[in-house]
Amino acid sequence: MIRVIKPEGFGNIQLEDIPIPEINSRQVLVRTHTTLISRGSELFRRYIREEAIPPSMMGYSLTGVVEQIGSAVTEYQVGQRVMVVAPHAEYAVGEVDASVDGRVVPLIDDISFEEGTFLPLSISAVAWADSSGIQKGDTVVILGQGIVGSLMMQVLRGYGPDRIITVDAVPLRCQLSDELGADVTINASEEDPVEAVQRLTDGKGADLVIDCVGGHAGVKSFEQAQDMVCRKGTIQLIALYQGAPLPLYSSKIMSKRLVAGILTDEPRGQIARRALDKIRSGEIQAAQMINRRFPYKGAKEAFDFLWHHPDEALAVLIIWQ
Repeated sequence: MIRVIKPEGFGNIQLEDIPIPEINSRQVLVRTHTTLISRGSELFRRYIREEAIPPSMMGYSLTGVVEQIGSAVTEYQVGQRVMVVAPHAEYAVGEVDASVDGRVVPLIDDISFEEGTFLPLSISAVAWADSSGIQKGDTVVILGQGIVGSLMMQVLRGYGPDRIITVDAVPLRCQLSDELGADVTINASEEDPVEAVQRLTDGKGADLVIDCVGGHAGVKSFEQAQDMVCRKGTIQLIALYQGAPLPLYSSKIMSKRLVAGILTDEPRGQIARRALDKIRSGEIQAAQMINRRFPYKGAKEAFDFLWHHPDEALAVLIIWQ
Protein backbone atom coordinates (compact mmCIF):
# COMPACT_ATOMS: atom_id res chain seq x y z
CA MET A 1 0.00 0.00 0.00
CA ILE A 2 0.99 3.67 -0.39
CA ARG A 3 1.43 5.93 2.63
CA VAL A 4 2.59 9.50 3.21
CA ILE A 5 5.93 9.94 4.99
CA LYS A 6 8.13 12.87 6.00
CA PRO A 7 11.84 11.96 6.10
CA GLU A 8 14.51 14.47 7.13
CA GLY A 9 14.23 17.90 5.61
CA PHE A 10 11.84 20.86 5.65
CA GLY A 11 8.71 20.07 3.62
CA ASN A 12 10.07 16.70 2.52
CA ILE A 13 6.73 14.96 1.92
CA GLN A 14 7.06 11.67 0.07
CA LEU A 15 5.08 8.54 -0.76
CA GLU A 16 6.25 5.10 0.34
CA ASP A 17 5.06 1.67 -0.77
CA ILE A 18 4.83 -0.86 2.08
CA PRO A 19 2.95 -4.15 2.64
CA ILE A 20 -0.69 -3.93 3.71
CA PRO A 21 -0.65 -4.35 7.51
CA GLU A 22 -2.03 -7.45 9.17
CA ILE A 23 -4.64 -7.04 11.90
CA ASN A 24 -5.19 -8.78 15.21
CA SER A 25 -8.44 -10.19 16.57
CA ARG A 26 -9.70 -6.79 17.84
CA GLN A 27 -8.81 -4.64 14.85
CA VAL A 28 -10.39 -3.73 11.53
CA LEU A 29 -8.62 -3.06 8.22
CA VAL A 30 -10.06 -0.08 6.35
CA ARG A 31 -9.57 0.81 2.68
CA THR A 32 -9.13 4.57 2.65
CA HIS A 33 -11.37 6.87 0.66
CA THR A 34 -10.42 10.38 1.88
CA THR A 35 -8.07 12.03 4.37
CA LEU A 36 -7.98 15.60 5.69
CA ILE A 37 -4.79 17.58 6.26
CA SER A 38 -4.94 19.41 9.59
CA ARG A 39 -2.97 22.59 8.89
CA GLY A 40 -1.96 23.43 12.45
CA SER A 41 -0.49 20.15 13.61
CA GLU A 42 0.54 18.71 10.25
CA LEU A 43 2.41 21.79 9.08
CA PHE A 44 3.89 23.16 12.28
CA ARG A 45 4.56 19.81 13.95
CA ARG A 46 5.43 17.81 10.81
CA TYR A 47 6.02 19.68 7.56
CA ILE A 48 8.35 22.44 8.79
CA ARG A 49 10.51 20.23 11.01
CA GLU A 50 13.98 19.30 9.82
CA GLU A 51 13.97 15.90 11.51
CA ALA A 52 12.16 12.83 10.18
CA ILE A 53 8.63 12.34 11.51
CA PRO A 54 7.31 8.85 12.42
CA PRO A 55 4.84 7.71 9.73
CA SER A 56 2.28 6.99 12.46
CA MET A 57 2.09 10.73 13.12
CA MET A 58 1.41 11.70 9.51
CA GLY A 59 -2.30 12.47 9.74
CA TYR A 60 -5.27 11.50 11.89
CA SER A 61 -8.48 12.18 9.93
CA LEU A 62 -9.39 9.30 7.60
CA THR A 63 -12.56 7.80 6.19
CA GLY A 64 -13.08 4.62 4.23
CA VAL A 65 -14.72 1.20 4.08
CA VAL A 66 -14.04 -1.79 6.33
CA GLU A 67 -12.34 -4.45 4.22
CA GLN A 68 -11.43 -7.01 6.90
CA ILE A 69 -12.38 -7.59 10.54
CA GLY A 70 -10.58 -9.41 13.32
CA SER A 71 -11.95 -12.71 14.61
CA ALA A 72 -13.23 -11.14 17.85
CA VAL A 73 -14.80 -8.04 16.27
CA THR A 74 -18.60 -8.00 16.39
CA GLU A 75 -19.15 -4.22 16.33
CA TYR A 76 -18.29 -3.75 12.63
CA GLN A 77 -18.80 -5.60 9.37
CA VAL A 78 -17.09 -5.75 6.00
CA GLY A 79 -18.35 -3.00 3.70
CA GLN A 80 -19.23 -0.62 6.52
CA ARG A 81 -18.30 3.07 6.13
CA VAL A 82 -16.20 4.40 9.01
CA MET A 83 -13.93 7.17 10.25
CA VAL A 84 -10.59 6.08 11.67
CA VAL A 85 -8.02 8.13 13.54
CA ALA A 86 -5.09 7.09 11.38
CA PRO A 87 -2.36 8.57 9.15
CA HIS A 88 -2.58 9.35 5.43
CA ALA A 89 -2.35 5.94 3.75
CA GLU A 90 -4.13 3.65 1.33
CA TYR A 91 -5.17 1.38 4.22
CA ALA A 92 -5.72 2.01 7.93
CA VAL A 93 -5.88 -0.21 10.98
CA GLY A 94 -8.58 0.65 13.50
CA GLU A 95 -8.49 -0.43 17.14
CA VAL A 96 -11.88 -1.72 18.31
CA ASP A 97 -11.35 -1.31 22.02
CA ALA A 98 -13.36 0.49 24.71
CA SER A 99 -10.17 2.03 26.08
CA VAL A 100 -9.67 3.89 22.78
CA ASP A 101 -13.36 4.57 22.10
CA GLY A 102 -13.91 7.14 19.37
CA ARG A 103 -10.90 6.19 17.24
CA VAL A 104 -13.13 4.12 14.96
CA VAL A 105 -16.60 5.59 14.40
CA PRO A 106 -19.33 4.35 12.04
CA LEU A 107 -20.42 6.94 9.48
CA ILE A 108 -24.16 7.37 9.25
CA ASP A 109 -25.62 7.24 5.75
CA ASP A 110 -26.16 10.96 5.21
CA ILE A 111 -22.58 11.96 6.09
CA SER A 112 -20.19 11.75 3.15
CA PHE A 113 -16.64 10.44 3.25
CA GLU A 114 -15.41 14.02 2.87
CA GLU A 115 -17.55 15.36 5.72
CA GLY A 116 -16.52 12.40 7.88
CA THR A 117 -12.86 13.44 7.78
CA PHE A 118 -13.82 16.43 9.94
CA LEU A 119 -15.01 14.16 12.75
CA PRO A 120 -11.78 13.96 14.82
CA LEU A 121 -11.46 17.76 14.98
CA SER A 122 -15.22 18.11 15.47
CA ILE A 123 -15.02 15.76 18.46
CA SER A 124 -12.28 17.96 19.89
CA ALA A 125 -14.29 21.11 19.15
CA VAL A 126 -17.26 19.79 21.12
CA ALA A 127 -14.97 18.82 24.02
CA TRP A 128 -13.22 22.22 23.91
CA ALA A 129 -16.58 23.98 23.91
CA ASP A 130 -17.77 21.93 26.91
CA SER A 131 -14.56 22.87 28.73
CA SER A 132 -14.71 26.59 27.96
CA GLY A 133 -17.21 27.57 30.63
CA ILE A 134 -19.34 29.44 28.08
CA GLN A 135 -22.63 30.79 29.41
CA LYS A 136 -25.78 31.69 27.54
CA GLY A 137 -25.67 35.37 26.61
CA ASP A 138 -21.87 35.62 26.59
CA THR A 139 -19.88 37.66 24.10
CA VAL A 140 -17.28 35.31 22.65
CA VAL A 141 -14.16 36.16 20.63
CA ILE A 142 -12.45 33.42 18.61
CA LEU A 143 -8.92 34.21 17.48
CA GLY A 144 -8.06 32.35 14.29
CA GLN A 145 -10.46 31.00 11.66
CA GLY A 146 -8.55 28.01 10.39
CA ILE A 147 -10.28 24.64 10.60
CA VAL A 148 -10.20 24.55 14.41
CA GLY A 149 -11.32 28.15 14.87
CA SER A 150 -14.10 27.72 12.33
CA LEU A 151 -15.34 24.53 13.99
CA MET A 152 -15.30 26.25 17.39
CA MET A 153 -17.35 29.13 16.03
CA GLN A 154 -19.93 26.77 14.55
CA VAL A 155 -20.15 24.52 17.62
CA LEU A 156 -20.42 27.42 20.08
CA ARG A 157 -23.51 28.76 18.31
CA GLY A 158 -25.44 25.93 19.96
CA TYR A 159 -24.53 27.15 23.48
CA GLY A 160 -26.59 30.34 23.15
CA PRO A 161 -23.99 33.13 23.19
CA ASP A 162 -25.22 36.67 22.61
CA ARG A 163 -22.54 37.31 20.00
CA ILE A 164 -19.57 35.53 18.42
CA ILE A 165 -16.78 37.75 17.12
CA THR A 166 -14.11 36.09 14.99
CA VAL A 167 -10.63 37.37 14.13
CA ASP A 168 -8.27 36.42 11.32
CA ALA A 169 -5.80 38.16 9.03
CA VAL A 170 -6.57 36.11 5.90
CA PRO A 171 -9.43 37.51 3.76
CA LEU A 172 -10.62 34.06 2.63
CA ARG A 173 -11.02 32.90 6.22
CA CYS A 174 -12.80 36.11 7.18
CA GLN A 175 -15.21 35.62 4.28
CA LEU A 176 -15.87 31.97 5.22
CA SER A 177 -16.34 32.95 8.87
CA ASP A 178 -19.09 35.36 7.83
CA GLU A 179 -20.72 32.73 5.63
CA LEU A 180 -20.56 30.02 8.30
CA GLY A 181 -22.22 32.03 11.05
CA ALA A 182 -20.02 34.58 12.83
CA ASP A 183 -21.93 37.65 14.05
CA VAL A 184 -18.95 39.94 13.48
CA THR A 185 -15.69 39.20 11.68
CA ILE A 186 -12.57 41.31 12.25
CA ASN A 187 -9.89 41.31 9.57
CA ALA A 188 -6.71 41.75 11.62
CA SER A 189 -4.80 42.82 8.50
CA GLU A 190 -7.02 45.91 8.25
CA GLU A 191 -7.61 46.96 11.87
CA ASP A 192 -6.24 46.33 15.34
CA PRO A 193 -8.27 43.42 16.71
CA VAL A 194 -7.88 44.49 20.35
CA GLU A 195 -9.20 47.97 19.60
CA ALA A 196 -12.01 46.48 17.52
CA VAL A 197 -13.12 44.11 20.31
CA GLN A 198 -12.99 46.90 22.88
CA ARG A 199 -15.10 49.10 20.59
CA LEU A 200 -17.62 46.34 19.93
CA THR A 201 -17.99 45.63 23.67
CA ASP A 202 -18.12 49.30 24.75
CA GLY A 203 -14.76 48.95 26.45
CA LYS A 204 -15.80 46.02 28.64
CA GLY A 205 -14.09 43.19 26.73
CA ALA A 206 -15.38 39.74 25.88
CA ASP A 207 -16.66 37.20 28.39
CA LEU A 208 -14.75 34.40 26.66
CA VAL A 209 -11.75 34.63 24.32
CA ILE A 210 -10.66 31.42 22.59
CA ASP A 211 -7.17 31.39 21.06
CA CYS A 212 -7.00 29.07 18.03
CA VAL A 213 -3.99 30.69 16.36
CA GLY A 214 -1.40 27.95 15.95
CA GLY A 215 2.21 28.34 14.93
CA HIS A 216 4.39 31.40 15.27
CA ALA A 217 1.54 33.94 15.10
CA GLY A 218 0.09 32.37 18.25
CA VAL A 219 2.57 34.19 20.47
CA LYS A 220 1.06 37.56 19.54
CA SER A 221 -2.54 36.29 19.61
CA PHE A 222 -2.15 35.00 23.17
CA GLU A 223 -1.02 38.44 24.28
CA GLN A 224 -3.96 40.01 22.45
CA ALA A 225 -6.37 37.62 24.16
CA GLN A 226 -5.32 39.03 27.53
CA ASP A 227 -6.21 42.53 26.31
CA MET A 228 -9.60 41.44 24.94
CA VAL A 229 -11.08 39.54 27.87
CA CYS A 230 -13.22 41.28 30.46
CA ARG A 231 -12.80 41.20 34.23
CA LYS A 232 -13.89 37.78 35.52
CA GLY A 233 -13.82 36.54 31.94
CA THR A 234 -12.08 33.45 30.57
CA ILE A 235 -9.30 32.83 28.06
CA GLN A 236 -9.23 29.36 26.56
CA LEU A 237 -5.99 28.29 24.89
CA ILE A 238 -6.44 25.68 22.19
CA ALA A 239 -3.60 26.48 19.77
CA LEU A 240 -0.22 24.71 19.87
CA TYR A 241 3.17 24.77 18.12
CA GLN A 242 3.90 28.45 18.66
CA GLY A 243 7.63 27.66 18.82
CA ALA A 244 8.28 30.07 21.70
CA PRO A 245 7.07 30.67 25.27
CA LEU A 246 3.71 32.40 25.50
CA PRO A 247 3.64 35.76 27.32
CA LEU A 248 1.42 35.70 30.41
CA TYR A 249 1.23 39.02 32.23
CA SER A 250 0.19 38.98 35.88
CA SER A 251 -1.19 42.51 35.59
CA LYS A 252 -3.47 41.44 32.73
CA ILE A 253 -4.60 38.02 33.97
CA MET A 254 -5.66 39.13 37.46
CA SER A 255 -9.39 38.50 38.12
CA LYS A 256 -9.58 36.41 34.93
CA ARG A 257 -9.50 32.69 34.18
CA LEU A 258 -7.18 30.72 31.92
CA VAL A 259 -8.36 27.35 30.60
CA ALA A 260 -6.05 25.18 28.52
CA GLY A 261 -7.48 22.63 26.12
CA ILE A 262 -9.98 19.94 27.17
CA LEU A 263 -11.16 19.49 30.76
CA THR A 264 -14.32 17.42 30.26
CA ASP A 265 -14.41 13.77 31.40
CA GLU A 266 -17.16 12.73 28.99
CA PRO A 267 -16.12 9.58 27.09
CA ARG A 268 -14.77 10.31 23.61
CA GLY A 269 -17.15 7.87 21.97
CA GLN A 270 -20.12 9.72 23.46
CA ILE A 271 -18.74 13.05 22.26
CA ALA A 272 -18.25 11.48 18.81
CA ARG A 273 -21.96 10.77 18.58
CA ARG A 274 -22.75 14.38 19.46
CA ALA A 275 -20.28 15.61 16.86
CA LEU A 276 -21.79 13.35 14.19
CA ASP A 277 -25.23 14.77 14.96
CA LYS A 278 -23.89 18.30 14.51
CA ILE A 279 -22.41 17.43 11.10
CA ARG A 280 -25.59 15.64 10.01
CA SER A 281 -27.87 18.49 11.11
CA GLY A 282 -25.71 21.15 9.43
CA GLU A 283 -24.77 22.77 12.73
CA ILE A 284 -21.22 21.97 11.58
CA GLN A 285 -21.05 22.88 7.86
CA ALA A 286 -18.14 20.62 6.98
CA ALA A 287 -18.72 20.52 3.22
CA GLN A 288 -18.61 24.33 3.00
CA MET A 289 -15.14 24.36 4.59
CA ILE A 290 -13.53 22.29 1.81
CA ASN A 291 -11.86 24.25 -0.95
CA ARG A 292 -9.06 22.02 -2.28
CA ARG A 293 -8.81 18.33 -3.19
CA PHE A 294 -5.70 16.47 -4.36
CA PRO A 295 -5.26 12.86 -5.56
CA TYR A 296 -3.02 10.84 -3.26
CA LYS A 297 -0.19 10.92 -5.80
CA GLY A 298 -0.16 14.69 -5.31
CA ALA A 299 0.19 14.52 -1.51
CA LYS A 300 3.36 16.62 -1.54
CA GLU A 301 1.64 19.17 -3.76
CA ALA A 302 -1.24 19.29 -1.26
CA PHE A 303 1.05 19.96 1.70
CA ASP A 304 3.11 22.48 -0.29
CA PHE A 305 -0.03 24.31 -1.38
CA LEU A 306 -1.30 24.53 2.18
CA TRP A 307 2.04 25.93 3.36
CA HIS A 308 2.63 28.41 0.55
CA HIS A 309 -0.95 29.55 -0.07
CA PRO A 310 -2.76 29.96 3.28
CA ASP A 311 -4.76 32.72 1.60
CA GLU A 312 -6.31 30.21 -0.82
CA ALA A 313 -7.12 27.19 1.33
CA LEU A 314 -8.94 26.28 4.50
CA ALA A 315 -9.58 22.54 4.35
CA VAL A 316 -7.46 20.43 1.98
CA LEU A 317 -8.39 16.81 1.27
CA ILE A 318 -6.40 13.92 -0.17
CA ILE A 319 -8.51 11.53 -2.28
CA TRP A 320 -7.39 7.87 -2.27
CA GLN A 321 -10.09 6.30 -4.49
